[in-house]
Amino acid sequence: MCRITGLPYPKINRIGDDNYMKRGRDESTYNVRPKMRPASTPEAREDQLISLAVDLAEQQLRDGTASSQVITHYLKLGSTRERKEQELLDGQIKLNIAKAESLDSSKRVEELYANALKAFQSYGGHGGEPNEN
Repeated sequence: MCRITGLPYPKINRIGDDNYMKRGRDESTYNVRPKMRPASTPEAREDQLISLAVDLAEQQLRDGTASSQVITHYLKLGSTRERKEQELLDGQIKLNIAKAESLDSSKRVEELYANALKAFQSYGGHGGEPNEN
């Protein structure tokens, strides 16, 4: 009891206490997961597994049981350097897409020039027929 107020001290959660880090949730709310339907493609299956792994890592972080590798992984994801590297990768992807579109466009222009030259030759009476010597 507090000498000044006469009220009992509040319970303080400590590491090792069964209620530590639960914050008002009972254990059953952590382990309830709706059943996932089977994935129709390998990519969708991979996405499901990644989602499960991230959920497990989150639960371990909340419970205080995460390994140092899991903690380090998520610390790196949140770093400024990681964000900059991700921006750089996004820029490189956009640049590669633009280069591919430019190549396609230049091929199309070459086809148009070739068609135009054929048309000019046919208008001038030089196209389409073999030369007779």
